[in-house]
Amino acid sequence: MDYRQRTLKTGVECTGIGLHTGEKIHIHIKPAPCDTGICFMRTDKPGRPTIRAYMDNVSDTTLATTISSNGTRISTIEHLMAAFFGLGIDNAVVEIDGNEVPIMDGSSAPFVFLLKSGGIEEQTAPKRFIVIKRPFHVDDGNRSVAIYPCKELKITYMIDFQHPLLRNQEHELRFSGREFVRNICMARTFGFLKDVETLKANGLAKGGSLDNAVVIDDFNIINEGGLRFKDEFVRHKILDFIGDLSLFGSPVIGHFVVKRSGHFLNQYMLRQLMTSKKHWDMVTFQSKEECRVDRFSIPAFGLTEPAGA
Repeated sequence: MDYRQRTLKTGVECTGIGLHTGEKIHIHIKPAPCDTGICFMRTDKPGRPTIRAYMDNVSDTTLATTISSNGTRISTIEHLMAAFFGLGIDNAVVEIDGNEVPIMDGSSAPFVFLLKSGGIEEQTAPKRFIVIKRPFHVDDGNRSVAIYPCKELKITYMIDFQHPLLRNQEHELRFSGREFVRNICMARTFGFLKDVETLKANGLAKGGSLDNAVVIDDFNIINEGGLRFKDEFVRHKILDFIGDLSLFGSPVIGHFVVKRSGHFLNQYMLRQLMTSKKHWDMVTFQSKEECRVDRFSIPAFGLTEPAGA
């Protein structure tokens, strides 16, 4: 029963390229005490300012999720945040020497590998779970996010782009750490060739390449290796959604039905849900026995190593 908070056993680090800045960026992820949350520390700034990865600190959702505090910002955090959530890691400090998390291969898989290589340690304090008790819904034109009471965390996601390869894709994830690692974390970000060219002309996507994104022209996938999954596009949207959902600060138990959403609507949904307390309860467990209730099943994040004495 994965009801306790988690952190890393030892620190891990890697270097990569920022998708939009094209700059080389180094990150060092370190263990953190209970109730720290996920915090980003800008080691290239005087005083090494820290920003907690929480929805109240989201400052921009254009092309990626960006958090800011007192003039310091970190962008493109969603793939790393999805990896933390997928492995059930609640507490860590991410030291970073630039303003953008490296894109790696465009998925969460390199971050999952990195975090698992450091070992995942169970801590003493309990997790706080958000349990949905009434249906909730937000929409923006033909985009929507609905949430329903459910015994588990489940995400049903639908996309429908004006492109022959991206019409009416749907995927449902019954969340567990195992399912996230096997079926979601490897799905890469994607974009249309014409949009990539426009972004680069405007000084963005400087680090974008076929090594870190699936690129589509009017009819075909340009990448020589093709897709990792037949429905890789909608799976990546679920990955992004999980990264955004992690900014709630607690795992959610409910059924999300998502149609054509993006970072903006995901964050809007979180803020609206947080203020509507009649739709959810916060629950903690102090023992394995307390977890064995008929109302719901807490997410299974996977194996950990016992906390040190």
